[in-house]
Amino acid sequence: MASTPTPAPVTRLIAPRTALASCVRAILVRDTTRCPLLPPAQRLNRFPAAPMCSIIWTIAGDVEAAVPGLALTDVRMPSALFGGPRSYPLVSYNPGPVHSFIVMFYPAALHALTGVPMDALLDQFRPFDAVFGADWQALSGAVLAAPDDETRIALVEAFLAPRWQQARQGSDGAAGAVQDWVRRLGVQAASTGLASGARNVERRIKAWAGQPMRTLRRMRRAEQLFLDERGAILQGTASWSDIAASGGYADQAHFCRETREITGLTPTELARAMRDDESYWIYRVWN
Repeated sequence: MASTPTPAPVTRLIAPRTALASCVRAILVRDTTRCPLLPPAQRLNRFPAAPMCSIIWTIAGDVEAAVPGLALTDVRMPSALFGGPRSYPLVSYNPGPVHSFIVMFYPAALHALTGVPMDALLDQFRPFDAVFGADWQALSGAVLAAPDDETRIALVEAFLAPRWQQARQGSDGAAGAVQDWVRRLGVQAASTGLASGARNVERRIKAWAGQPMRTLRRMRRAEQLFLDERGAILQGTASWSDIAASGGYADQAHFCRETREITGLTPTELARAMRDDESYWIYRVWN
């Protein structure tokens, strides 16, 4: 008698509605609740350094910190959590089956919505209610209580759409892709009508985005290059020297150093992990 195939984890990358494209980078769903026998090594979640900030809802199961960086009283994360922009790779662990629902924001957009300065939240995690007010907390409760992910997506988008429309009034905030967002951020910071000068511009950028422009440009370049070459990387046909040249890196060694800083792995190690290691699921789904 044929054995029943083991269910695979559900991993989804969902684009927001068009009106929210310059506010929400993406929505991620990770559900392993139908995979109770997933080995411990495959219950890790490996995330690269990233300019985005996130709201992480744990619908079922538990998520634990596997590396330093949580400003919490316990390594076990609460069911609703805010994560700021990250300057280094992060690893979390699920002790058992888990269902996570994650909304990734452009940090400048979340700053515009809430007034929360992003530089104070770089590489930090906070319980949801320590960052957001009563209306956001009501949304959080509804998301956790929703019967399915489609309802969660609808709740989040219905909540954000009017607030983002109001926050964008009188601005040129239509930049959705990371490359456009980073470029626009510099222009906007230099033209706010406040005190001029490179130091003041950089201060504004860090308050809005959490990290300096130089770091944002470096991450933007790395992500775009990853997206451009993702097929070749997964197929094992990538030429690192050619990729480094096309990305504008000084040489292959420069490309390898920056890849390791952002992902924790060399390009060769990352290519192998993307193909063979379940814990690198976000790299496979990101496109």
